[in-house]
Amino acid sequence: MKDKNLKMNLPSLDNLFTTQVERDNPKIIQMSELPLNIIKDFPNHPFKVLDDEHMDDLVESINARGVIMPAIVRKEDDGSYCMIAGHRRKHAAHLAGLEKIPCIIMQLTDDEATILMVDTNLNQRLSLLASEKAFAYKMKLDAIKHQGKKGEDTSRPLVEKLEKILSAELVGQEVGESARTIQRYVRLTELIPELLELVDKEKEGMAIRPAVEISYISKENQKLLYESFKYNEATATLGQAKLLRKLDENKELTAERIEEIMQEEKPNQKEQFKTSYDKIRHYFPSDYSNEQIDNKIMELLEIFCKEWKQKATKIR
Repeated sequence: MKDKNLKMNLPSLDNLFTTQVERDNPKIIQMSELPLNIIKDFPNHPFKVLDDEHMDDLVESINARGVIMPAIVRKEDDGSYCMIAGHRRKHAAHLAGLEKIPCIIMQLTDDEATILMVDTNLNQRLSLLASEKAFAYKMKLDAIKHQGKKGEDTSRPLVEKLEKILSAELVGQEVGESARTIQRYVRLTELIPELLELVDKEKEGMAIRPAVEISYISKENQKLLYESFKYNEATATLGQAKLLRKLDENKELTAERIEEIMQEEKPNQKEQFKTSYDKIRHYFPSDYSNEQIDNKIMELLEIFCKEWKQKATKIR
């Protein structure tokens, strides 16, 4: 006989089809299947939708099971819908031959839509490019700042500076980064696209710290820098980037000066001589310290160099 008091703790429809971010937001109007052709991309969407193997996996999943996680959209005044979260799902559904996808329709202001768009993508995407983080953080910071300014006079420089710092700290806490790191990423949005693409290449491209310094350089000189990077097949070190920025601020940065700086030999480009400790240790007394060994080697090299120069002079 079945126990009449047996209760099955099944998740609700809301828990099945929404994230915690979405459940915490009371502005959900309804769920509906919407045609793909009436859903517009979010303006200046900072996250890339790539036709890579991850997209292939998503298309395969949709072919097998359909779109399990609904997209989040906002209804526009013209009757169309703006995608908040689900750009990859929409593209994959199109590739899978679907005409509609399930959507959660929400009532949001522009600032609320921007913040939710950034948050859902940051939470759901496995890996992000530096450029994606840069523009996403900037959009969220701008939205937070705009929300705080409504109905307030925040024209005072000190107030604006404090708001900027507090907003960066808030975003940093949410994504596990320091406020300083958030501000560095946002500075990257001042780079020309070609240089920002180099930052996205990470090890093969340009590091973030030098890129931040270069972001303060005028756009015209950034173009010259990019051409120099291509020609020399190398990007600037942090020290070079700081020098380039200083010259630009002093109106002294020219194409010739850029080439002069970029052709300087970098520490990691200098040819190095290495030998093992075991190869030389047995030539010295057992009570010699490493410092004594080093000093003696340099002393012997000085003697060798003098003798070699004397022989070279006689030959001439």
